Amino acid sequence: MKLPAADWRDWGLRLGLLHPADAPRPALLLLSLFIVTPAAGWAAWGAAARRYFPQVDFARPRPADALRILLQLIWLSLIKPPSPRSHHGRQTALPHLLEFGRHALAAAVERRHRVSSWLEARYPQLFDPVRQRGSVEAFAEHAWWRNAAIRAGCYLLAALLGVVLVTTPFDEYSQAVFTVVLLAMALWVRRIPGPVPTLILMVFSIAVSTRYIWWRTTSTINDDSWPNLIAGVILLGAEVYAWLVLLLGFFQSSWMLERKVVPLPADTSLWPVVDVFIPIYSEPLRVLKPTVFAAASIDWPADKLRVHILDDGTRDEIREFAAQIGVGYIVRSEHKHAKAGNINHALGLTDGSFVAIFDCDHIPARSFLQTTMGGFLKDEKLSLVQTPHHFFSADPFERNLDTRDRVPNEGELFYGRVQDGNDLWNASFFCGSCAVLRREALMSVGGIAVETVTEDAHTSLKMHRRGYRSAYINLVQAAGLATESLSAHVGQRIRWARGMAQIFRSDNPMLGKGLTLGQRFCYLNAMMHFLYGIPRLVFLTAPLAFLLFHAYTIYAPALGLVLYVVPHMVFSVMSNSRMHGAFRRSFWGEVYETVLAWYITLPTTVALFFPGLGKFNVTAKGGLVEQDHVDWNITKPYLFLLGLNLLGVGFGVYRIWTGPSDEIGTVVVNLFWVGYNTLLLGVALGVARELRQVRVSHRVQSRLPVSLHLPDGRVYPCHTIDYSEGGMALELPEGLKLRLKQNTLLTVSMRRSGRSHALSCRLVFAKGGRLSVRFVGMTLDDEMALVQCTFGRADAWLKTDERRHEGSPLGGAWDIWRMGGRSLWQLALQAASPLMVRSSRWAGFWNWLGSLLPRQPHIYRDNK
Repeated sequence: MKLPAADWRDWGLRLGLLHPADAPRPALLLLSLFIVTPAAGWAAWGAAARRYFPQVDFARPRPADALRILLQLIWLSLIKPPSPRSHHGRQTALPHLLEFGRHALAAAVERRHRVSSWLEARYPQLFDPVRQRGSVEAFAEHAWWRNAAIRAGCYLLAALLGVVLVTTPFDEYSQAVFTVVLLAMALWVRRIPGPVPTLILMVFSIAVSTRYIWWRTTSTINDDSWPNLIAGVILLGAEVYAWLVLLLGFFQSSWMLERKVVPLPADTSLWPVVDVFIPIYSEPLRVLKPTVFAAASIDWPADKLRVHILDDGTRDEIREFAAQIGVGYIVRSEHKHAKAGNINHALGLTDGSFVAIFDCDHIPARSFLQTTMGGFLKDEKLSLVQTPHHFFSADPFERNLDTRDRVPNEGELFYGRVQDGNDLWNASFFCGSCAVLRREALMSVGGIAVETVTEDAHTSLKMHRRGYRSAYINLVQAAGLATESLSAHVGQRIRWARGMAQIFRSDNPMLGKGLTLGQRFCYLNAMMHFLYGIPRLVFLTAPLAFLLFHAYTIYAPALGLVLYVVPHMVFSVMSNSRMHGAFRRSFWGEVYETVLAWYITLPTTVALFFPGLGKFNVTAKGGLVEQDHVDWNITKPYLFLLGLNLLGVGFGVYRIWTGPSDEIGTVVVNLFWVGYNTLLLGVALGVARELRQVRVSHRVQSRLPVSLHLPDGRVYPCHTIDYSEGGMALELPEGLKLRLKQNTLLTVSMRRSGRSHALSCRLVFAKGGRLSVRFVGMTLDDEMALVQCTFGRADAWLKTDERRHEGSPLGGAWDIWRMGGRSLWQLALQAASPLMVRSSRWAGFWNWLGSLLPRQPHIYRDNK
């Protein structure tokens, strides 16, 4: 069969094989096997074959060429052409198979969107989210609810129905119907915006999860032998812990207070004196400088702002710097109780009515005090105003997994949702930095608490017990450095976990006087959260009890597991995804727990029995990672747990082939569990693969107006692309291209409060309309001006919310699959490389196997 050449494009477009810009998709090769144009002939066909099959030598055929051609044809038929920038070195189909999966998922989402749009247009009274939100909120605000008797009766009826729903046994068919009906209702409610539907989803999740725990407790414990009983009770204990944390989390974050800034009086004479404390121990001076510059530039009357460096390292360079800048310098002869003791010593040497505290790497915005102080002047019992901790450098998860600005970091859930929820119950607590405290309240509890290593939270608990109030303003007013390495991150979390366990043991919020029930629950959840070490290790190893030792941790048929476990997980993920929104992707909580569980288990357990043990460890900041490497020391527990789970996979496959047929379903369920654990451990290994980080000064992406002064006197208005303490990237006006030599001396001027600050710099490179410059000859005044015009701006961090993206459960699951699979593949290659090097026979086999993989056609390489 032959076609005119002019018909090629028409056929390609009709079949979806051509892009609009005439770029042929590789699938056209399939047509070329059967359709030959008159001008083509065998010579042209041979040239095309060589381009599309680079791994096949048609002049010297090999026995496996048929398999190579078949695999390449399948790949070319399914995968669209690669972009020129997406390939380096040998090409395989893996990146494009992932791309194909993403497109398939996007198509499914698009189909769902079309169905939803049709339903909204056809049945607006049932499916229009805006109309449904109005109806739900109108019902929630109905006058009936103002009647205490009606409200109490409804609550009592709901409680009775809940008890009946949870405790009524269902057969498998009834449980399936119950799950499907409730899931359909949840999916319908999930489409409605607003906080009330979120509460409804929480109620659904509580009902399903509580029913699951009841079923587990009453129907699934196998007591026919001690091993079965012990394994079952241990897993049930871990699940009860997770269920309690789920309930407390719902209570804590059920409704956001979203407190607004209280304005200050216009008369500045009424503004109080504020002492600003900046504790430092061993951090380098370059980390401290920007914080001091910004603190000294806070918008507050100069005679009422007193900045003090609290140097627990007693270094001459810090003393000299303080003298040059004109800020206070405080040292002590005895270094007891670490940071808490350092602050308490400074409290005895100062007398400001209020104390603002910043870690030495947290750079405050100039508006910090004007944002936080208004509430103190209106409420004499307000003891604390806390603001979020924001980090302008990537933490180990963000850097090593390349998730910066795509996946919320670990702390965003706490500062974005949890503290805002705590504030509703007057339970927001001090986080050690970026906060203002009333001196009177602080001194009434003896200053900063020294009994535990989390002195900040413990101090808040003491003040709350005395009837003082706290406030949380969810507005970023300072930014700092995240931990540079996973080992430093783990060390910091160990301290937090140990400290919270110490408070739980020595000053339990559920005991003693002075706290409301809401405060008790919020503090309890904060402390219980850090006890996840043992439960997470149980979840990572529980399926091995059955796969390796035939011990039933859940004594139930496979269908029963699916009908109870899956709804419990689905509703929990759905409600948390809705509640946490852009602050935590689904399944990432399990990632953080997997990374840290091994390391916090012993410290928290010891603290529960011996709360006086343990010491304060300073978190290293401002460090470097000189080269890419795997932190094998910290990965040992991950590798151990991974080995156990892979052993479980082997035993599971063996039991499917050789075990009794009535256990196959249970084996498969446990294999899925082990597979999930394996992916989590793969992500943990990926975090431990430290990527090179040699930036002394971290870049902050921001678009700020600047002026660029050339040596010949010309001046151009520009905008920053990013900035750091060491330089800037600048964007020139559209259409302007400058021919400048490298190291050309330039001047960049920035404005603050009507004043212009000129900074000398040298050109690093110029490309198109973009310049990169490095600051030179910076004096202390220049450094202060730079911080004032960049890091210390009132609006420096106000756009951080714009980088957040609403996550979805499927998106979180895809993250775990992709990152865990990638890390496991890299580990497998690294483990196999010694074998490949030692044996030429193995090396030949691996090379032969690699030759079968699909490759990027030469036609795309030629077009680069």
